[in-house]
Amino acid sequence: MKSDFAIYTKDLVKVYDGGKVAVDKLNLGINYNEIYGFLGKNGAGKSTTIKILTTLMNPTSGEAQVLGMDVRKKANAIRKRIGVVQQDESFDFTTVENNLKVYSMLWEVDGETAKTRINEMMDLFDLEEVRKKRAFEISGGQKKRLQVAREFLHDMDLVFLDEPTVGMDPEMRRRVLDYITHRARGGLTVLFTTQILEEADYICDRIGIMVNGSIRAEGTSSFLKEKFGKLKEIHVKLSGNSDKDLKRKVIDELSSIEGVEEARLDGDSVFVLGYEIPKKIAKIAMVFERHDLGIESMESSEPSLDDVFLKVVNS
Repeated sequence: MKSDFAIYTKDLVKVYDGGKVAVDKLNLGINYNEIYGFLGKNGAGKSTTIKILTTLMNPTSGEAQVLGMDVRKKANAIRKRIGVVQQDESFDFTTVENNLKVYSMLWEVDGETAKTRINEMMDLFDLEEVRKKRAFEISGGQKKRLQVAREFLHDMDLVFLDEPTVGMDPEMRRRVLDYITHRARGGLTVLFTTQILEEADYICDRIGIMVNGSIRAEGTSSFLKEKFGKLKEIHVKLSGNSDKDLKRKVIDELSSIEGVEEARLDGDSVFVLGYEIPKKIAKIAMVFERHDLGIESMESSEPSLDDVFLKVVNS
């Protein structure tokens, strides 16, 4: 049922003037209290989709509901219950502290609660040392931290985080990601976009990969790796015989094994790329044994979310 989802779309379409199709029959069902990774190359349609879901833009056709409400009919009600961190900066010329105070007032957070939350955000996002600086004077990473921090000052049921860790160092990125996870476990629903796929791997309950305006692949990180990450590589380091002609013959034999996409020689190492390669290790080893080539070591690389992403968007 539609009401079971925090975000629901059915055959959602957005066509810009001139005929460019940005969103093409998009079907989404994002659960309450879920961190959903919304991934895709630039131009895939992610930003347009977020603008529709945050009521900044009307769709051309199809359905879109946020927190059980139609984005066309209940825009004001939706805006009161969501938070949005976009890629674009939106800062004024007041201090970091006053910036947070202004946002608290805009969201009608009572004074005592606002004071407590501002101090919490200052500490969490390491902004204390720039508390009295004007927002335009601080670094890019600090601006992004301020942008994220102020969005968590108010109560909300759903937050859209569009690349929230841009410009942050690894330590701060991890702190922010852990905080997002903490808030989600407390009942917040999160739609999360990032170009750093290890972030999505770290915090997302499910991931959807968007290609040309629609979801091409969706599931948990482990599911996607299993489904699309079966292309693996074996690195075999040889010992002993250095006959290049013999090694080239071995390469030809390895290439003929079913499922092997490529076998190549690099010095005393042989690299074998293919599908379900770990299941073929015995056959690969037999080729070397048959030609009396000693194996010093053999390692298999595990698929990463980057591998899955590249396979999906380029397929």
